[in-house]
Amino acid sequence: MRILKYRKTAKTRLHARHAENSKRLKLHVSRGDTVRVMRGDDKGKEGKVLRVFLKTGRVLIEGVNMVKMHRKARTAEETSGIREAPASLHSSNVMLLDPKSGEPTRTKARFDTDATHIERRRTKERVSVKNGEPIPRVR
Repeated sequence: MRILKYRKTAKTRLHARHAENSKRLKLHVSRGDTVRVMRGDDKGKEGKVLRVFLKTGRVLIEGVNMVKMHRKARTAEETSGIREAPASLHSSNVMLLDPKSGEPTRTKARFDTDATHIERRRTKERVSVKNGEPIPRVR
């Protein structure tokens, strides 16, 4: 019988590979927020966040970074053509708009302790750095 010199199990396995691939980023914007683009070709445009990609740290904004896509007809009745759709931007290139003043602002988190002494709940809310007003999350 042949002796195995190199066993597959003797090597160190990549246990962290799945954990590395499934990481999620924490972003300062969420779906439904109104943001302004601060850098890039669409600088100054405003729009609503349609989708957030947590793995890549990118956001899809309504009416911003429009690209042309060629679509082939799938059925005999359907016509092929060119359509426009928004492409994603990196989240570091957008700033959240303050709902009261309409100006772009950074955010910080504030914990509020809700009332009763029997049950203490801490609710986390986003707060505008410029004026200290809470920015509600659109869910």
